[in-house]
Amino acid sequence: MPNQRKPSIQLTESSRLETLCPTGDAVENSRFRFDRRCRNRYSRTRGTPISGLIRDIALLALVASCLAVSARAKDATQYGAGLIVNVPFAEHDVEQVIQDVVQNGIIRGTKEYNKDEYMSGAEAATSTRVFPQWAEGGKVFYKVRLKALDPWNFKDTNDTGTVAVRYVVQGQDDKHTVLRIDARFVDDSRHAGHPSNGLVESSEYKAIHDRLESIALMKTQTADLEKNRQDSSSRNQQVALRDEPATAAEVPHAMAAPVMESPRPAKKDDAPTPPANVEERVHSLRQQVERVVKAPGAPLKSAPFHTASTLQSLASGSEVLIEISTPYWLGVETHDGQHGWMLREQLELLP
Repeated sequence: MPNQRKPSIQLTESSRLETLCPTGDAVENSRFRFDRRCRNRYSRTRGTPISGLIRDIALLALVASCLAVSARAKDATQYGAGLIVNVPFAEHDVEQVIQDVVQNGIIRGTKEYNKDEYMSGAEAATSTRVFPQWAEGGKVFYKVRLKALDPWNFKDTNDTGTVAVRYVVQGQDDKHTVLRIDARFVDDSRHAGHPSNGLVESSEYKAIHDRLESIALMKTQTADLEKNRQDSSSRNQQVALRDEPATAAEVPHAMAAPVMESPRPAKKDDAPTPPANVEERVHSLRQQVERVVKAPGAPLKSAPFHTASTLQSLASGSEVLIEISTPYWLGVETHDGQHGWMLREQLELLP
């Protein structure tokens, strides 16, 4: 047989629908059922998997944004900025307080364990490898803590090392002083430096500021007390001069000879009143303004703090003059003119 070309079959749109949906119905009915089936399937999946997926994507986006904000906040923390402040106190007073703070044995604003309030075991030093040698003028003080374990508030610390605080005092004028405080940690393994986030410097400055304020209060109250003493002494002198009897040179000649009067009978009411006991009055006044050091003695502090430096040790029975009174501390003056602070419980009334 001669080769015959097989007739090509062309599927129209209706034929394709018939093929996809061979139900024997008309093309239009097949198309209608196909469209309805697709819509039903979409309506069944719209409320569950797709909606949950959208919620998961939104939640992931929210978490990612929160992590980004947290990272930016962490990066915004400034490390190594230190603290520079102009304090309204004389350089001598600031130096005295710095010496007390350097010797108090603690570093505030950092700690080794969560239960601690501060880091203890620090010592005063004249230099340290943590900081390079200072060459910008002023007086420099150091407080160092060796073998510190993973101290808080320093950048990227997870090792033992040395924590050091540097204080630089620079006098500006008679009433103002520039104070600079820097804190740094150097680990023992890599000898890398870890700057502070600023909490150590601010905490140390607060302790310094409180001591300066107590000294200023003591000076003010001492000056007021001295002024009151001078005013009282001046008034007593004026009263004494006014009540002093006139001398013979000041008495007129006509009144020089006394006129004798005849005695009169004595009465019970005319009995002379005994003069007030001056010694008792003086003792009463001393009990109000003086105290005696209890046994076995007590230290005279430079400021009303337990960690303040000791100016001198007073023996039992030493008498001090009260200048300032607070609920727990008394500002006193010793017989040799030394001013300081003592606990109330270390003193007692005069016997």
